[in-house]
Amino acid sequence: MKQMITLEKGAQSTHHARFLRKYRLQNLSVWIARLTLLFLLIGGWEWASQKGYIDPFLFSSPTLILKEAQHLIQEGVFFTHILQTFLETTVGFLGGTLLGIILATIIWASPFLSKVLDPYLVVLNSLPKVALGPIFIVTLGAGFVSIIAMAIAITIIITTLVIYNSFQTVDPNYLRLVRSFGANRFQLYRLIIFPACIPNMIAALKVNVGLAWVGVIVGEFLVSKAGLGYLIIYGFQVFNLHLVMMSLAIIAILATLMYQAIAFIEHRFKHI
Repeated sequence: MKQMITLEKGAQSTHHARFLRKYRLQNLSVWIARLTLLFLLIGGWEWASQKGYIDPFLFSSPTLILKEAQHLIQEGVFFTHILQTFLETTVGFLGGTLLGIILATIIWASPFLSKVLDPYLVVLNSLPKVALGPIFIVTLGAGFVSIIAMAIAITIIITTLVIYNSFQTVDPNYLRLVRSFGANRFQLYRLIIFPACIPNMIAALKVNVGLAWVGVIVGEFLVSKAGLGYLIIYGFQVFNLHLVMMSLAIIAILATLMYQAIAFIEHRFKHI
């Protein structure tokens, strides 16, 4: 009997090791394919620009973008613009997400308030948030605060709706079980509702990465004198499209890094 159990455990270990090896190879293949596609796109872009198939003045090229970045580095303003935009995006991203979760919690805690605010949330969600920019500038001033307000305005409503709907879809059997032990509404939230909705909160974080960048760049379009959004507008004004493409490339890289950070947090939560 002991020998049979040992053989079964050995077979399971072998199958498990084979599965893990296959899983790692699959992930490695995905990353290799991604990097290969990226290099092909960059190489094809450079080749088409060098051969004249696309106009380098309009569409730039990787080489011209690097030269533009080198020029800004020599002037000592390259990292200043990047840090400005990244700081604004991070604050707006975290602020919009946190306020959205708090607002969703308040609405969930009061069914009456939920019924009252439901149509207003729908209207606010459909409202083009970019149109609020001039209002923020007039009320908050043309500066850092109005840019943060723009990022929060774009992220807070969608976060509230996603999280509140997530609260509503928690398995009612869990709630009945905890209520049977005499739990109050706060204990329901702390023990069941909030932990069950953490995956949806992380999903909201992923969505908010892109929305926060949109809000900040639009805010910088309107009021900023520094940052990547400012560089884009300035590049259009002086017909320096290499500067525009460089700024867009940096935004894409930073947004990807933020998204991967959220994906890492999600991966860690799955293994807790």
